[in-house]
Amino acid sequence: MTMNRCRMIVVTPVYEDVEASSRLFKELAAEFPRGIYIVAVDDGSVRQPLNIGSLEDAGVDGVVLKLRRNVGHQRAIAIGLGYVSEYIQPDQCVITMDSDGEDVPSTIPHLLNRLGADDVVVARRESRVETFRFKLFYAIYKRFFSLMTGRTINFGNFMALNAPAVRRLVAMQELPLHVAGAVLASRLRIAECAIHRGPRYAGRSKMNFVGLVLHGFKGLMVFAEDVLVRVGISCALIAALSLLGATAAVILKLIGFSTPGWFSIALGILLLVFLQTGTLTLTTLMLTGVVRGGTNMTAAAYQEFVEQILATSSRTAAK
Repeated sequence: MTMNRCRMIVVTPVYEDVEASSRLFKELAAEFPRGIYIVAVDDGSVRQPLNIGSLEDAGVDGVVLKLRRNVGHQRAIAIGLGYVSEYIQPDQCVITMDSDGEDVPSTIPHLLNRLGADDVVVARRESRVETFRFKLFYAIYKRFFSLMTGRTINFGNFMALNAPAVRRLVAMQELPLHVAGAVLASRLRIAECAIHRGPRYAGRSKMNFVGLVLHGFKGLMVFAEDVLVRVGISCALIAALSLLGATAAVILKLIGFSTPGWFSIALGILLLVFLQTGTLTLTTLMLTGVVRGGTNMTAAAYQEFVEQILATSSRTAAK
């Protein structure tokens, strides 16, 4: 079965996790015995490279995109969507999900049921199988993200998209940087669906704390202009307050209400704060006009990262 004959296409990144991904393929085959096509992106695995046999053993049609190197799960998803965008038909939909089992296949129908009236349906986690430290830092990050961007982010890679949404996203340079952030910035019609997160099938997460922090900051980079403007406004306000404070210090000195040494210390600190915040304000205003580079990826640019495309041997995959 070729890709354009399936109603649903699943895009999932896989990195050194054959056991978990193979179980995912089997559960997807059991949940959707017909009309499913899997695009598995092998993100430069060395120790456990993903082979097409994992799909064939599960009894599903699809392809394995073997990348030349490890690019990270966000860009891997973007590459998979870029591949799909060349063949997707107007009546088809795409599911993006992780391959470790935390995105449960049985919850996919909940996303699809709401896709008709919206362009993208994202999975909002009702519960997480995570440590207390992770939950704490994630809650802090969401508040910080909202403060810096003016937007709320409470979803990840698990989502359903219609064909126009896929084509729109792959034309966005922010997509390889942060998939969820690109969805927010796309101005598509987004609906949320509350879904429980499942436990991992096997092994441990490859993402450490530093990687999670980096992933969070990449989400902020999608809205770099908004963040820079907010930082610039905050710095300008602090600079204005420091200038007012310095003026008040001079007035108090002139009318004799200052103790020895107080005036010079207060004025020096306030002037230092003014100079620092003023410089940071000018810097942020200049950076606001700079276009982010190095993340641009058009629909066809995925080919630069793909070393080999393996299709299920039982049928011919779309090429």
